[in-house]
Amino acid sequence: MAAQINPSILSADFARLADEAKAVEGADWLHVDVMDNHFVPNLTLGVPVVESLARATQTPLDCHLMIEAPDRWAPQYVEAGAGSVTFHAEAAAAPVRLAREIRAKGARASMALRPATPIEPFEDLLPELDMVLIMTVEPGFGGQAFLDIMLPKIRRTRELISKHGLDLWLQVDGGVAASTIERCAEAGADVFVAGSAVYGADDPAEAVRALRAQADSATATAGWACGH
Repeated sequence: MAAQINPSILSADFARLADEAKAVEGADWLHVDVMDNHFVPNLTLGVPVVESLARATQTPLDCHLMIEAPDRWAPQYVEAGAGSVTFHAEAAAAPVRLAREIRAKGARASMALRPATPIEPFEDLLPELDMVLIMTVEPGFGGQAFLDIMLPKIRRTRELISKHGLDLWLQVDGGVAASTIERCAEAGADVFVAGSAVYGADDPAEAVRALRAQADSATATAGWACGH
């Protein structure tokens, strides 16, 4: 699969979200960070804004729920127009049931892991998912520095995906930029959330293209991608 770039509107101008979405219409997905000031120490946006964004852009929405009780709230984001909904393993009470509900409503189901949460305990859940998100910063705020210590975890996750022969996307989020995206791709990621690297650029659309080219180039020579 070709690399996918998902600009994060957490780094966009919240007063101009429709325009900011249009500025990156060449992106694969638009990443929407939902924070509740409980699971993470920050408060962003919710269902009404997702509904508005879904009407304002043709780019599919990738909603990352950094919230408590995702079992209760995640289905509402599918109904609001999200094409992919990510819940946190640390917050979900019944992750398999939740993933199946998200899928049944017509969206892709994804599970995120904070930096300190290992992937191995969730190996048996992987077939229930469409994507796994490895956080490469502590969730809660944009603009943080990339954590290199997450690269081995990305590799282990890719190995588990390959072991089971799954068609499962592997997303990374946090500090993804021109200086880090190639390392993520080499380790096994194929979906990249980029916030300030896109919205902090003079030309956000060109930033998306450049990041995708970097990721594709790194993937082409990565050992994990041979034979894919």
